[in-house]
Amino acid sequence: MTGGPDAFVLGVDSGGSGLRVALARVDDGERGTPAPSTVLRAGPVRTGPSGIDADHLLAQVLPAARESLAAAGPGATLAAAAVGAAGMATLGAQLRDRLPGALADALGVRRTALAADAVTAYAGALGQRPGAVVAAGTGLIALGTDLTVWRRADGWGHLLGDSGGGAWIGRAGLDAALRAHDGRRGGSPALLARLEAVFGPAAGLPGLLYPRADRPALLASFAPEVAACAAGDEVAAGILRAAAAHIAEAAAAACPPDLNGESYEVALTGGLFKTGDPLLVPLRAELARQVPRARLVRAAGDPLAGSLEIGRALARSELRLPPHPTLLFLPEGA
Repeated sequence: MTGGPDAFVLGVDSGGSGLRVALARVDDGERGTPAPSTVLRAGPVRTGPSGIDADHLLAQVLPAARESLAAAGPGATLAAAAVGAAGMATLGAQLRDRLPGALADALGVRRTALAADAVTAYAGALGQRPGAVVAAGTGLIALGTDLTVWRRADGWGHLLGDSGGGAWIGRAGLDAALRAHDGRRGGSPALLARLEAVFGPAAGLPGLLYPRADRPALLASFAPEVAACAAGDEVAAGILRAAAAHIAEAAAAACPPDLNGESYEVALTGGLFKTGDPLLVPLRAELARQVPRARLVRAAGDPLAGSLEIGRALARSELRLPPHPTLLFLPEGA
């Protein structure tokens, strides 16, 4: 076990909206308290033909970590580091190959964990307890564990899955708007009015959407408009009911299959759930129907807090979350 007043852990959260780096003491106490001593922000990490660009990530993380350590005092050392990154499971081969050695050489840290952002979202939301977490923003993924294996559902991207996520809802809402524009069945004049207020004339939407590299984010930006229309528009309300069914289905697939008949926790995390009751009310009903043993709880922290939770547990030799070759990679000797 590694601790003491000058022992710190490094937490990294890398996602599509940017990268955050935090430093916190190993002995800060229970998960979630107090807040990280330092949080620095940078732009998103590039992804290339070989996956997530390790050099680009290191170029942002190392100066931030050195600055944080210097601010912590002359005796500050790193006991562990945990790096969470969107795409780690499928695009993280270069990170797994390069980061442990680079962090050891540059910062002297010998215990490192590399995690998918769904794992850090899980650790931030539930810590090291069995259960499941649904992380939903532009996309959607559910991850659960009984602390022996991980169970993943969805997270396949906006073309192949992410059913019920922000891009899915936004696309369904735009489809209903364009149906109203054409006079087809299933259209929503209310959503058509919102499309034109947000994006301009409906006929111009393909030219605005298709050339964009950030199409999923643009689609997801319309999800709040669907939620805003749901109270008075049955088509919009139906889209959110369908999204709730998809989200609950993912949660059911990710939940531990059996905990001796005991109930378990399911936490929701991510920006999509800020849409509030128009989505949460049907989602609670769907969870009660599809996952009756689940207890819906508030996420205790975000993915950056999850990185720090994993880092602290690693430093204390108390990590109970199951290792996995791509979801939670622990280099030999970590």
